[in-house]
Amino acid sequence: MNDLQHSEPVCRKLAAWWDANARDLPWRFGRATPWGVLVSEVMSQQTQMSRVVPYWETWMRAWPDAAALADATTAEVITAWGRLGYPRRALRLQECARVVRDRYADELPRTYDGLIGLPGIGDYTASAVLSFAFGERIAVIDTNIRRVLSRVFRGAESLGGAATLAERDLANRVLPTDAARSVTWNQSVMELGATVCTAKNPLCDECPVRDDCTFLAAGRPGLGERRTRPRQRFAGTDRQVRGLVLNALRNLPADETVLTRAQVESLWADHIQLDKCVASLDEDGLIEMLPGGGVRLPR
Repeated sequence: MNDLQHSEPVCRKLAAWWDANARDLPWRFGRATPWGVLVSEVMSQQTQMSRVVPYWETWMRAWPDAAALADATTAEVITAWGRLGYPRRALRLQECARVVRDRYADELPRTYDGLIGLPGIGDYTASAVLSFAFGERIAVIDTNIRRVLSRVFRGAESLGGAATLAERDLANRVLPTDAARSVTWNQSVMELGATVCTAKNPLCDECPVRDDCTFLAAGRPGLGERRTRPRQRFAGTDRQVRGLVLNALRNLPADETVLTRAQVESLWADHIQLDKCVASLDEDGLIEMLPGGGVRLPR
């Protein structure tokens, strides 16, 4: 049986499973604008979905479209990003909003080239917006989708890193030809990878396509194998220190905007590492360094 023949029963079973089991996220099922879908995708990068929902809801109430976000202050944007992590994403999202407002009259472009040309928007996000917001037929390729497709159709683990040409070819080959079915396919495969066909402990007994899975039939060879380097510990890293500085600024009383040098130094004992992290935050445009060693969020 070739991939196309194999994919048809998998597609039917996943569509039924999706209808019954899809998580009720606020940007799904046509309840969000294309801009809202894009915001959800940017927020969800490297962040657990359960953490994203309250931030997305608060963000969209404050800035429901690109024009609204474009007019916000940098300090407001960084504060609203909260503890989502990788705060430079927030600044890139605001850059994107300004381009959408100024170049596209506050409407997202509906082409891959148009989306990929926006600040901070890569292949995955452009494809996801085209599929989930505009209903276009396009393969969406993220870690979860690669893992499911590799297991089901190839009987092997997707080892991480950048998507290979073989993985992209497979994703395009098994994508349903009908646009509406392709959207459901992208959503259901991604959801399966996030909730059932997980990396280390897949719930094979609960999987709707267990009878069609080449990986399961082969005895799950190399389960959990990765080619990427182990995840870096968080404690003690520059990322932790940067987060402490930003969090302290976000939590200043309403009538205060500046973290004094003494307050900054109280955040971390290693002042050499601390100064390096403060300088990097300033270089990234996430804070402003003031005379005397104080810092504040950009205005």
